[in-house]
Amino acid sequence: MMGRCCSGICRTLAFLALLFPLWERGCWGLNPTSGDLEKSPHSDPDPWEVLHRHKRSWVWNQFFVLEEYTGNEPLYVGKLHSDVDKGDGKVKYVLSGEGATSIFTIDENTGDIHATKRLDREAQAYYTLQAQAVDRLTNLPVEPRSEFVVKVQDINDNEPKFLDGPYLAGVPEMSPLGTMVVQVAATDADDPTYGNSARVVYSIIHGQPYFSVEPKTGVIRTALPNMDRETRDQYVLVIQAKDMVGQMGGLSGTTSVTVTLTDVNDNPPRFTHKSYQYTVLESLPVQSVVARIKAADADIGSNAEMDYRIMDGDGPGMFNITTDENTQEGVIILLKPLDFETKSSFSLRIEATNRNIDSNFLSLGPFSDTSSVKVTVEDVNEPPVFSTPLSKMSVSEDAKVGTSIGRVSAHDPDTSNSGIRYSIDRNTDLERFFNVDALSGVISTAKPLDREANSVHNLTIFAIESQDPMEIGKGIALITVLDINDNAPVFAIDYETLLCENAMPGQVIQTISAVDKDEPLSGHRFYFALAAPVAGNLNFTLRDNKDNTASILTKRGGFRRREQPVYRLPVLIVDSGSPALSSTNTLSVRVCDCDSDGVALSCGAVAYTSTGLSTGALLAILGCIITLLVMVLLIVTMRRRRKEPLILEEERDIRENIVRYDDEGGGEEDTEAFDMVTLRNLNVIRDPNVRRDVTPDTPTFFHYPASRPSYKSLPDNVVFREFIWERLKDADVDPSAPPYDSLQTYAFEGSGSVAESLSSLESLSTDSDQNYDYLSNWGPRFKKLADLYGNSDGTSVFS
Repeated sequence: MMGRCCSGICRTLAFLALLFPLWERGCWGLNPTSGDLEKSPHSDPDPWEVLHRHKRSWVWNQFFVLEEYTGNEPLYVGKLHSDVDKGDGKVKYVLSGEGATSIFTIDENTGDIHATKRLDREAQAYYTLQAQAVDRLTNLPVEPRSEFVVKVQDINDNEPKFLDGPYLAGVPEMSPLGTMVVQVAATDADDPTYGNSARVVYSIIHGQPYFSVEPKTGVIRTALPNMDRETRDQYVLVIQAKDMVGQMGGLSGTTSVTVTLTDVNDNPPRFTHKSYQYTVLESLPVQSVVARIKAADADIGSNAEMDYRIMDGDGPGMFNITTDENTQEGVIILLKPLDFETKSSFSLRIEATNRNIDSNFLSLGPFSDTSSVKVTVEDVNEPPVFSTPLSKMSVSEDAKVGTSIGRVSAHDPDTSNSGIRYSIDRNTDLERFFNVDALSGVISTAKPLDREANSVHNLTIFAIESQDPMEIGKGIALITVLDINDNAPVFAIDYETLLCENAMPGQVIQTISAVDKDEPLSGHRFYFALAAPVAGNLNFTLRDNKDNTASILTKRGGFRRREQPVYRLPVLIVDSGSPALSSTNTLSVRVCDCDSDGVALSCGAVAYTSTGLSTGALLAILGCIITLLVMVLLIVTMRRRRKEPLILEEERDIRENIVRYDDEGGGEEDTEAFDMVTLRNLNVIRDPNVRRDVTPDTPTFFHYPASRPSYKSLPDNVVFREFIWERLKDADVDPSAPPYDSLQTYAFEGSGSVAESLSSLESLSTDSDQNYDYLSNWGPRFKKLADLYGNSDGTSVFS
């Protein structure tokens, strides 16, 4: 079996393939003589059967098919044919593998293979297929399965592409001719092993005559020497890559290359002017900026950095110049105060030099420049200036008021030489110890001084111009108060001297010292002695130790607290001042009971009671007494609260009197339970100006005019109606009445009642067999009922 290609190249390749030795495949080999299917080697081997090498019945090599076929009919690939096929239709060809039935089809009768779709070599370069000839009736193979390859033949259908584009590159300015800038690379997806479809050459479309590109390597180089960044710093190149070695019909692709010229230090600094003039006020503070000056440099970055210096000038030490690293300006700074009256102008010579000089461009130098600067000082109205900013003075603390201490002096530095007036800043002399003469500046005392209270006074003196009071100069007067001996010495501390009862004669019980607020130049020297009244006492003596201390000693022993618990010794202390001052200080000596080591156990007076309760017992008894008193007070208070009525009897409103009882009477005829006379006596009522919803403090009465009819002559129902109307009228005009109407109804029953009698007592008038005579035996509480119900004529009571 052999296959056929659709082109002469395929046939040639297939023919060459037939020259290679073919090895036996071992499965389903065909016998060339009989054509019978040989036994498969996978079946049980026959030990007596000898394996023979058979000649293959069909052979083919790879097929070729062009990519991107655009015809309307399926593309013919080749033909398969088996020697077993006698043309009688018994053999059927079957195709399987990559793209079988989807891309490649085979005519099962003729073995013709066609491609039904367009193929792209860049997507898949070859397809591996398997072919087999089978019996049409039994579907059994008549030839072993064989594999072949369909290779997609490349055409030039892909243009070169710059995968890394667009490019950014830089090259130093002033570079020599041919300096490499960057290398570009384009790739072509076509088959590099077939034809020239993938062979690319480079050319420059835009960017000449400044740059060039090597056709084969894509290296871009400078085409002109000494390109200046300051003239033009950026170039945009367009590079083309074309396949087919650049021949006619080749495909091409382009990319852009942006080339930036990097800076080099090829430009020296230059001042735009040869001289500069600046004006400043003479009041400009030290370390202030006088002026800014800059030398122009066309370079950028570190190549434009420069240093400034003052070469010479007529004001040495007055100015300094530094470089502002952000702006590369020279900053002139004032180092000393300016004085228009002393010098009104200064001339300086400034030099600017590049820091980073490139030795390759020294021929373009020198890389420095100089310029002159003139600084003019303007006069301002300055405040007065003291001849000495700090004046030190001294005064004795016993100086009399008005004593002159010293003098301050100030002058006007301006040419006007205005007059000066002096004053003291009272914030520095709050107690006004000093005065200053406004014209002469003489400082004198205004109050007596005390060195011990304040030894140094720091005064601020104002010097004010007479013509312009806003101009004020300040000076310091430091006044030291000199000491005199005006303070007597006293005990250094408050001594607590303890004397043991078992002290021996001559024993030191206390060492004392003294202090003095004064500070003599030669130091303190104190003298101690007992005061004259006790100098000859028999108990204690004093010994001056000659070192500003003294010792108190006992003259005897046998001290007893019961006899005298405390001794008071007046001690005289004298200083060494001139004149000498002294003071008498009292030393208290307490007699104590001490142990054998001399440690005080108890001091002071001793109680003479031999027996008695302890302090704890006394406190307990006192606490019990206080508790009992509190309980008695609480009981008395509670009893008083229970007896005190909430409302006094005379202040009760009779209309609000509710009497509760468990028996019933005869309505308004029952006058024992409730006094109806008081209710009927309506001519005497309370003051209508007093609120009736509260109990008044003092009852007052108001009498109606005589013209008003008496309620006694009216029927009961009219009485109550008139009473209610009168109360309603009073409430309408009473500003102190509550904001609601209070209607109090007094209903009654009995004779004349509209509701008639509601009492069960009236049942006596009815026919009843009930006998109530037993009520007479119930006692005096039921006497009224016995009289009413026990009497046979009781009906006359209700007639």
